[in-house]
Order: sequence, then C-alpha cells, then structure tokens
Amino acid sequence: MNRFSTLGNRFFVLYASFLLICLCSCGNKSNSQSNDTVSVAQPTSPIFCEDSAYTYVATQCSFGPRTMNSKAHEQCAQWLVNKFEQFGANVSVQEAESHLYDGTPITMKNIIAVFNDSCEGRIQISSHWDSRPWADNDDNQSYHNTPIDGANDGASGVGVLLEIARQIQLKNPEIGVELICWDAEDSGDHGSENENSWCLGSQYWATNHSVNGFRYLFGILLDMVGGKDSYFRKEQISMYYAPGVVDNVWSTAQKLGYGKYFLNENGNPITDDHIQVNKSGIPCIDIIGSNHDGSSFPDTWHTMNDNIQNIDKNVLNAVGQTLMEIIWQI
Repeated sequence: MNRFSTLGNRFFVLYASFLLICLCSCGNKSNSQSNDTVSVAQPTSPIFCEDSAYTYVATQCSFGPRTMNSKAHEQCAQWLVNKFEQFGANVSVQEAESHLYDGTPITMKNIIAVFNDSCEGRIQISSHWDSRPWADNDDNQSYHNTPIDGANDGASGVGVLLEIARQIQLKNPEIGVELICWDAEDSGDHGSENENSWCLGSQYWATNHSVNGFRYLFGILLDMVGGKDSYFRKEQISMYYAPGVVDNVWSTAQKLGYGKYFLNENGNPITDDHIQVNKSGIPCIDIIGSNHDGSSFPDTWHTMNDNIQNIDKNVLNAVGQTLMEIIWQI
C-alpha cells in the first residue's frame, strides 16, 4: 500500500496546530459477539454488511491494478463515481496534473462524495483508491516491477466507504458525511527520505479545497483495513493531532466486541494521507493495519499476495461497524 515511515524508525516534525476533540460515547445493549476483556454492546447504528463491502473490494480488483495512467485506473474511477451517485451522494472529482518522484506525468483524481451537505457539521472518512505499481516488498525479486492488485492496500478502505454510503442512503444520519477516495497515494519512492513522494492526491487537496457553510468535526483515514491477521494500533501522529478521536474510535470498537482487532496499544508514526488532512487544519486519525506484534505492516504489504484471497470479511466488518456507530452516535 502506501508509504511507510519504517514503522517506528522515523518520526516527523509536525507544524500544524495541536487540536483536541472529545466525542460523546454511545449507550449500549448486550450483543451476541464475544470479547474477553470488555462487555459487548449492541450497535445503535444500522448494521454494516461485510458481504457487500467484500464485493466492492473484489470489484475494484477485477479492473486490474489501479496504477496511475492505466486503463484499470480510468475504469475504476468511473465505477466509483457511478456507485456513489447511485447511493445518492453529491459527487465531485478533483482532477489535477502532477508527477511521480521519477518525473512520470500523471493525472490524479480525488473522488469526493458528500451526504447532507447542508449540515453545518461534517465528518470526513477517507481511503486511497490507487494501487502500488511495484510489488517491491515481495520475497520473489522477479515481481519487484510488477503492479499489485491492492486488495487490502487501497481497495479494502474504499469497500468500507461504499458500504457506508449504501447504508446512509437507507438511513440518513443527522450529520454531514464526506467520503473521499484519495488518488496517487501509493507510488512513492520506497526506501528513500523523500516522504513527499507519497500521498500526492491528499497533498493537492490540502491546499486546494474550500470550506463554505460548514465546519469539519474530524476526519478518519482508512488504510489496509481488510487483510487477514490484521490488527489496529493507536498511530502516533493520530495521537498527536486528535487523541480524543482515537480514544473514541477504539473504545467504540471495544464496546462492540472488536477488541481483538483494535488493540489498546500505541502504534508507530506512519506517513499517510492523514498528515495532509491534519496540515489543512482538520484533526484526522489513521486506522491502519499492522501485523500481530506491530513490527510491520501486514505480510501482504506491497507483495503479489495483496489480493482478494487474503481479504477477511470479519476485519472489514469490525472497521465498518465501528465507523457506522461513530457516525450515527453524533
């Protein structure tokens, strides 16, 4: 998937203002899900459908690797726009010309779907939708110049966004919701010090978006949220900018019985799209998958194994239902 700041070995100098936000917790009833350490609650929000989210992940992968300047990239972009419009969102495409770190010219498309755009308060949930052009972390070096499907690294987060959009159409929450699919996130220079080679779409958005008639309450970025054996820890940049949002999301997940995935542990600082959102003045956190001991990203990261066969519906459901609860509890 994206860029990584060597999971824990690289820290960032952060210049944006520090902003705390505390959200109210939800009242709950007992649930049939099990959790060894926390009493389990019944969701008060609509029920997230993991089968639907899984289908959206599979459909994205069916176009082929969604690398910049590819036919699959163009086809998937149009499909995403059509799906969000089908679910009743006000959809716009923020298109811009840019260059990859090696000078390759690209056309980026950030896909933005807004519900309840007349509401004064708005939350942003996002994920990148492009896929890595090179399987440069694969054990087989012959694949290092081969593009990956990006089922977990990109498509999983977008699959969750699409299912949330479908649920909003069925039962509208009393809050503005902005769903963004970031482009050109995952073509960065792996192993270099050039952090700005990643997250090109969100970099552009951060300096080219307007806020008219509403205010952002907070943002949540999704990255690698559907892989088998994935775990979510409290990412450090998220904790710097928006610790209240992190705590609310993690406590909500644990109340719903997803504590086996949302671990009450500190993670490492990650170079991801949430940095750009935070720099724009919106407190934003990163829900990003890691392996069991937190030493690295999931094993499929930037390999040919990042395919639909390694997507776990249970992980998609844990993330999706938690987000649904966050949206509908406001």
